[in-house]
Amino acid sequence: MTAPAAACDLRPDLLGLTRPQLDALLAPVADRPFRARQIFDALHRRRVTGFAEMTDLPAALRERLAREFTLALPAVADRRDSGDGTVKYLLHLADGAAIETVDIPDGERRTLCLSSQAGCGLACAFCVTGFWGSGRNLTAGEIVGQVRCLEALAGLPESFNLVFMGMGEPLLNLDALTPALELLSLRLPRRKITVSTAGVVPGIDALATWPRRPNLAVSLHAPDDERRSRIMPINRTYPLAELVAALERFPLEPRRRITIEYLLLAGFNDAAPDADALVRRLARVPVKFNLIPFNPDPVLPDWMQRPTADRVEAFRNRLEQRGATVTVRRQRGHDVAAACGQLRAFDREPRGPRARGRTLPDRAR
Repeated sequence: MTAPAAACDLRPDLLGLTRPQLDALLAPVADRPFRARQIFDALHRRRVTGFAEMTDLPAALRERLAREFTLALPAVADRRDSGDGTVKYLLHLADGAAIETVDIPDGERRTLCLSSQAGCGLACAFCVTGFWGSGRNLTAGEIVGQVRCLEALAGLPESFNLVFMGMGEPLLNLDALTPALELLSLRLPRRKITVSTAGVVPGIDALATWPRRPNLAVSLHAPDDERRSRIMPINRTYPLAELVAALERFPLEPRRRITIEYLLLAGFNDAAPDADALVRRLARVPVKFNLIPFNPDPVLPDWMQRPTADRVEAFRNRLEQRGATVTVRRQRGHDVAAACGQLRAFDREPRGPRARGRTLPDRAR
């Protein structure tokens, strides 16, 4: 299945506008000043999905809004249901671009994994998303629209978690991420929202200036520049010393920590000396470690393998012996390619030399 070609709708999308932006845009349209507040409340407190549902507005105004503006919710093109309850959705955007969003239930908890770009240009060797290039940034409305779309499909509790760990690098799309988080925070406290980055230092510094910050997670995946650069090309632009310095100056409220995501690759970065090096590297940063055993995928290089459960546990124990707080991420949705690193917009087939796999020489431990 291929994303359909779509005529571009030139009408402004209201869904991703903050209150000041909405006030400015609707000033020539609304018959009274308080109409913008009514429309904003309908969108983000009542969470309507169409202008016809704004029944506190005059019919003529609703009709004009429908003619001149849009609420561009993504269209669900397909869904994949995992045996563990995880659901992955393929969403088509107004211009035909495709993204994936994942709904992860866990007992009474619910987590939505959102995309920030239609693709990713960082080309991390272990991640399927980057095989198809950078695509484009999502708009704030398309980011918020993922939540609205899943809410309409499956319902959401009053409290849930949002993680920006889907397709794309969130901190390369701050222009849309900033208003999207402002709007999503009308419903959720920032402690329920996590932004994950591959290490975009200017973006981390920008996030540090926000008066209310979401949780920060950083994909590290190797304790030294040589190995990290081989699997994460972004390390050549922002090497570990520069990245760690940014984390050291990142402001944290009491009892909050930065999450260090660490992908475990068998025989590459999963030895006891690697755990020791990680703790030394991050000695001055309040962190907690989230270990992610590698999720295989047919398009990923053959040399990448998932460590054994014993190897993962040994790595965890080594970190804990050094005083670290550690969790191991459960593999969720792997049977429908919804696990970490597997999102691809599944109407695409792999292409290019990376999709055929390759050997990484001189695998250091």
